[in-house]
Amino acid sequence: MNRRERIHSDPEILSGKPVVKGTRLSVDFILSLFAAGRSEHQVLENYPVLTREDLQAVFAFAADCMQTEAFHPIPMEAV
Repeated sequence: MNRRERIHSDPEILSGKPVVKGTRLSVDFILSLFAAGRSEHQVLENYPVLTREDLQAVFAFAADCMQTEAFHPIPMEAV
C-alpha cells in the first residue's frame, strides 16, 4: 500500500499537518483516537469518510516517521 496516495500535506489545510486526503482529519488526531482506546470499528463508525485503508496509511505514515526520527534516551530519574 502506498501511503502517499492517502496521506497528504498542504499548507492551506491545518497549517500543513499531514491529513487523510480529502478530509481535514490529521494523522495525529487519528492516532490520538487509538491512543485514547478507540477501536477501529469505533473510528470508522464515527468518521464514515475514513476507510480501513486510510487507517492503515495513517499507521504506515507514523511508522515511517519513527524510522527516520532521532531518539534520545531519557534518564530514569527524570521520569
